[in-house]
Amino acid sequence: MTSAIVLGAGMVGVSTALHLQRRNVSVTLVDRRGPGEETSHGNAGIIQSEAVEPYSMPRDLPSLVRMALGRTNDVRYRLSALPFHAVPLAHYWRNSEPRRFAEICKAYGALIGHAIPEHDVLIREAGADNLVRRDGYLLLHRSAAELAEAIENARRLSDQWGVPHRVLDANGVKSSEPSITGPVAGAIHWTGPWSVSDPGRLVKAYAELFARRGGTIVTGDASSLTRAGHGWRVVSDAGPVDAQHAVVALGPWSPELLKRFGYQVRMVRMRGYHRHFAGGAPLAHPVFDVENGYVLAPTARGLRMTSGAELTGYDAPATPVQLERAERAARDLIDLGSSVDPAPWFGTRPFLADMLPVIGAAPDHPGLWANFGHGHQGFTLGPASGRLLAEMLVGATPAIDPAPYRLGRDTMWR
Repeated sequence: MTSAIVLGAGMVGVSTALHLQRRNVSVTLVDRRGPGEETSHGNAGIIQSEAVEPYSMPRDLPSLVRMALGRTNDVRYRLSALPFHAVPLAHYWRNSEPRRFAEICKAYGALIGHAIPEHDVLIREAGADNLVRRDGYLLLHRSAAELAEAIENARRLSDQWGVPHRVLDANGVKSSEPSITGPVAGAIHWTGPWSVSDPGRLVKAYAELFARRGGTIVTGDASSLTRAGHGWRVVSDAGPVDAQHAVVALGPWSPELLKRFGYQVRMVRMRGYHRHFAGGAPLAHPVFDVENGYVLAPTARGLRMTSGAELTGYDAPATPVQLERAERAARDLIDLGSSVDPAPWFGTRPFLADMLPVIGAAPDHPGLWANFGHGHQGFTLGPASGRLLAEMLVGATPAIDPAPYRLGRDTMWR
């Protein structure tokens, strides 16, 4: 029987383990913590079927100036950390050129197209339907000019990709979300996405499904990965684990491990924060306040506010400036209530310079595989990329062309 170690028990790793298991691979899932307790725990909980294009870097001068001067809340940076990010950011800029970006979008959209169908299967099999809402989210605009631009873009995506949406004026927003009392111009209601009341709990539900079907979950140190004969070995609390294959699904920690084997990956590590509020007004849908760079999502703990991206040092202390700005903006929009968290949560998003994840085999190390770098969309894309990785590992015909996601592609090297 084919065997595999999957390193990392976030949404990507757990989904990969399930898809391998479905294809009769004996799988051991290894993480230093429990399933869904790192980056997968901290997102807004939206499975984004409309996100057929990744986040490109702005290339117009006014946007760049606003970012450089700290006048936007979607991106913040520490000056001292910029040298660490300089090389991947330069390549991110290069890959955001319109012609390059158009090619990237073809590969990205192909993967996103499988996101909800693959989640749907796992949600039903895991008995996790109680965590899921299937009524989309609102892309909210306070400025009429910004709304007009968003409407034009939504129509383009609908024409090109068949992404369903509704355009809401100010009255339509307040009809859909009566708790929003502040001034708004309108919103795009993306009707296709699903949202989850507890993202970490959904990952755990998938992990419990994996265990019920005979999978093994152990606590272990991914950095202990070594060659063992013709296979791979990792050290765990239960002793050494050996397998023919090893899959690196460690999110932002993946490049450090792969560097030991000679693979250099351009990763922009973007930190994100969240905080919960309770005792205020309810929301029926997640709401993305575009001009202020945050999402408010109804969750089991209250309204979860998630921040934009912070470029900072790997082990830098928390600086939740974006959350503080977002909270001020949100209180003009809705009755937030009070924070229920003693301190904001924060984690790191693994964003690669060409905006595509790595899914595939390590070219110089038989049996070593990678599945990471999903940026803001690991929660969305985990089951889709897990299926693709599993199909390649067992030699099945992949559902989509895997070439754009290969480890070692030219756009990845430093």
